Amino acid sequence: MAESQQSDSRKLLVKLRETLAAASEGQERLDRITSLIANSLGVEVCSIYLFRDKETLELCATEGLNPEAVHQTRMRIGEGLVGRVAKSGTPINTSDAPSTAGFRYMPETGEEVFSSFLGVPIQRLGENLGVLVIQSRDPREFSADELYGIEVVAMVLAEMTELGAFVGEGAAMSARHQHPATFQGTIGQEGAAEGHIWLHEPRVVVTNPVADDPDVELTRLTDAVEELRLKVDELLATAQITAKPKDKEQMQVLEAYRMFANSKGWMRRMEEDIARGLSAEAAVEKEQSAARARMSQVPDAYLRERLHDLDDLSNRLLRILTGQGGETGAEMPENPILVATNIGPGELLEYGRGLRGIILEEGSVASHAAIVARALAIPLVLQAGRIATEALNGDLVLVDGEHGTIHLRPEESIIGAFRDKMAMEAEQQERYHSLRDKPAVGLCGTEVTLHMNAGLMADLPSLENSGAEGVGLFRTELQFLTVSKVPRRGELVNTYSRVMDAAKGKRIVFRTLDIGSDKVLPYMNPLDEPNPALGWRAIRVGLDKPGVMRMQLQALIRAAAGRNLSVMFPFIAQQDEFRDAREMLLAEIERERKLGHDLPTDVEIGAMLETPSMVFAPRQFFEMADFISIGGNDLKQLFYAADRENERVRRRYDTLNVSFLNLIEEIVTRCAEVGTPLSFCGEDAGRPIEAACFTALGMRNLSMRPASIGPVKNLIRRINVQELRACIDDVRLSGEQSVRADVVNWLSRNRRSFHDV
Repeated sequence: MAESQQSDSRKLLVKLRETLAAASEGQERLDRITSLIANSLGVEVCSIYLFRDKETLELCATEGLNPEAVHQTRMRIGEGLVGRVAKSGTPINTSDAPSTAGFRYMPETGEEVFSSFLGVPIQRLGENLGVLVIQSRDPREFSADELYGIEVVAMVLAEMTELGAFVGEGAAMSARHQHPATFQGTIGQEGAAEGHIWLHEPRVVVTNPVADDPDVELTRLTDAVEELRLKVDELLATAQITAKPKDKEQMQVLEAYRMFANSKGWMRRMEEDIARGLSAEAAVEKEQSAARARMSQVPDAYLRERLHDLDDLSNRLLRILTGQGGETGAEMPENPILVATNIGPGELLEYGRGLRGIILEEGSVASHAAIVARALAIPLVLQAGRIATEALNGDLVLVDGEHGTIHLRPEESIIGAFRDKMAMEAEQQERYHSLRDKPAVGLCGTEVTLHMNAGLMADLPSLENSGAEGVGLFRTELQFLTVSKVPRRGELVNTYSRVMDAAKGKRIVFRTLDIGSDKVLPYMNPLDEPNPALGWRAIRVGLDKPGVMRMQLQALIRAAAGRNLSVMFPFIAQQDEFRDAREMLLAEIERERKLGHDLPTDVEIGAMLETPSMVFAPRQFFEMADFISIGGNDLKQLFYAADRENERVRRRYDTLNVSFLNLIEEIVTRCAEVGTPLSFCGEDAGRPIEAACFTALGMRNLSMRPASIGPVKNLIRRINVQELRACIDDVRLSGEQSVRADVVNWLSRNRRSFHDV
């Protein structure tokens, strides 16, 4: 790159900084900037378009076009050349704009006399804020140096837009991070919460986009990159010492980090940005924005992941340069609602029950964070767009976990309606609380036992508060997911013993380690499986690698000394798997007896029925199991061949579909034939209408999250279960696909009022 071009860019940026620093209103600043850019680059036109909403751009300042078109000319994203730049996030450089595909003639601007067009996005970290355009009468394509220079200017404009340098009248020039915003995400944990934003990783704010001295900035960048490289090397060295021979995935990620940290191309581009006049921070962020823009356009998952690595590495470098780490000195606000791109289970547990709600930009309904949020009964919304970019610490936010909706900085009308809804829910919960000690018995005398799901010590107080008659599922994997290495047997004995103590004699069903698929331990080598949900997971891991499972079984036996023990094996797909797991547990009991350890007074050995294959297993399987629990979440996704983490398909299939209810009834019948106790465990067990239908089909034990016990018990006590069964049978005979509509209508006509029960 020519030194003269670098010098010209630096001069332009210095003048730009002086213009930005001068006392003036936002509109005046924009007008001065367009004039400055046009004069410095020797072009007739410079225009700045900013978004007034997510879909509409507005001409906010111009040098060379008709000034009366300012704030009058608007276009939809993708409309015209400017709209195309905004939509793609990439420049358009043409010598003949009117003949270029997508050109739209705007007669009020007078731009028809200008042939050459160069438009670049004004973007920050992948978020498009607007478009910067230069035009000239002469039909020519702008040079690579001119394109590069205008991109550097656009970078500075993006930073200053973020910092509020162009605030003025109208939506396009309104202050950022101050207006109401609504985000639609995926439901992770139901519930409603009002609180204030607490960013897990606060954004790095670049306040000095223009360099005072390029040589100083180059030195700062070089020193920061060297520190970054040393940290990556240390991480890699530590991983090489502690990693197992087959732990390739972690090593590949760290090797990718080291490759990017030592990339000459990455370093050269940032050095060129600084030579053009950017500060070290702005140079890093410019490259990061470009990587994020490419990330959204790349269809290949592997390449997207590598760009994500580069994005993460850029964040680390920015924090080194600015000193803006996770500890900013800010105090956590009252009623905090956590906002993060993603978060691990250990980090989430550190926040604990002090959080009112959780919002994640990524994550899935079966992620570790979702499991912990459900265990803590904290409303959670996943896949919530770019809220971490829009939100600021302390912002008021409303989280509707029942619909996956987030209202950031809501208007008073929204706040009022939301508070009314929360008040009604609180009143309902109070009414449910009055049923705590009453049985779940229908008007016809049909009784169902309601248990709760748990996975943490913090869940156990809900046993008494919710009115649950026991724990139908205790997820033991959370003790493995939230630590950096395999827990010791003594630690597990202590944990399981405390859980049993807290239950005060109520039955607890411990599910053995259910890992694999979406639940990968931090110290476990993730397998490159094309379909992890159907891969090496749960009991398959336990039987193939029995060391950890034996250790866990020993811990359960020792913790239950002198007490009853109920153990359940997950994801059984064929009879021999259950037989082998059962024999392993019996062998460990015999081993403990020979060692002279106290044994449980009674042991129940059960299986989770989560695969359709076991519905049709030999009769001996049902006789062998002391109890069976339907794992509704997995059974439903395997029955419908619909991934429950895939929003496109999981909502297509109804739990109350006749075919699925027929499957449930078949399981009820087979267990009844041999007298094996049966329960249903899963999200659907906690939905009152679904729970009522399961009860009508013969289910007499349901296990759910504690907050669902009240609503389910309330509905069961208000209906005649036998009459509901007749309604379901009528619909099944009619040939309808689902019984839901008819059941809802029947309930509206036939359930007694709350005050009568």
